[in-house]
Amino acid sequence: MRRRRATRVAAATVTGVVVVAGALATGYTLTAQPEAAAGATEVPTRTVAVTRGTVSQRFRLAGTYGFDGSYSVLHRGDAGILTGVTAAGSTVSRGGVLYRVGGRAVRLLYGDIPAYRDLNSSVTDGADVRQLERNLRALGMDPDHEMTVDTDFTAATAAAVRRLQKSWGVTRTGALPLGSMVFLPGEIRVSEVKAPAGTTAGPEQAVLAGTTTKRVVTANLTAERQNQIKAGDKVTVTLPGSRQAEGEVLRVGRVATAPADGDGTSQPATVDVVLGIQVPAGAPDFDQAPVQINLATAVRRDVLTVPVSALLARPGSGYRVRLASGGYADVEPGLYDDATGLVEVTGLSEGDRVEVPEQ
Repeated sequence: MRRRRATRVAAATVTGVVVVAGALATGYTLTAQPEAAAGATEVPTRTVAVTRGTVSQRFRLAGTYGFDGSYSVLHRGDAGILTGVTAAGSTVSRGGVLYRVGGRAVRLLYGDIPAYRDLNSSVTDGADVRQLERNLRALGMDPDHEMTVDTDFTAATAAAVRRLQKSWGVTRTGALPLGSMVFLPGEIRVSEVKAPAGTTAGPEQAVLAGTTTKRVVTANLTAERQNQIKAGDKVTVTLPGSRQAEGEVLRVGRVATAPADGDGTSQPATVDVVLGIQVPAGAPDFDQAPVQINLATAVRRDVLTVPVSALLARPGSGYRVRLASGGYADVEPGLYDDATGLVEVTGLSEGDRVEVPEQ
């Protein structure tokens, strides 16, 4: 249908309504006054029903799609020539080879305590012994459960080490010298080779850099919005190729930093935000790829909604809509959802039909 329309409201952030907030935020401004005194214009219209549903206030952040954690694999043994290094992008699990020095493998074991001494039957009790024994048990090297998983390196521990060395094809000494193993919290994805094969690895030299294998999205949130989100909040992430992934906030940093430009000018202080996501099947295996994050900061359920384009400036102030019957109804806008284009309203009934411009 074609009707002579009153001046329709233009879109940006709602003044006097709930404001869509956030870094890189978008939204609508509902202007209370007509834009110009140019008079009414002919605008093609159609009608839509007033519906009941959910609207969400969101803000958007630019983020990076990658892997969680950051580890540096340091050589702790004697200096020697690197004869093999696991390639970047590879995954190394418990017992796997990280690199080789003079042909001898340096392997990954799981634990939070870094290797700092030889592990053999002469060492004093320690938590590093317990984490070694946990690895031996997990790798099936104590089939009869003769070894007690504790802080004491016993004859049963040495026997389990010899079984491990047999499985690795090395001399069965029952002892693991410093530099033959690296303890990290779990499975590692090699992100960078710091020292390639053919170079010399010296004590405390970084050979590899790695991450966990857990996919996450990281972002910087301005410190002023730090309290607007919390761990557990649900998010939607637009991945490369416009694929959508659902997720949630894992952690929000507590310490804000303000990096400076090259000229010394300080930038706004930000905190780190880490998001866990459910990667859809077939999504590209990108690392450090830019993504778009949508966070819902307010949600209204079971409210009446109309397209924001239905709102008209009411003479004097406020807003109204034109009904299918030809009359007008005054409304109070509430929360605006820029993902759906709907705005919460009061002053109408579910099922009423209101005019909106033709698309």
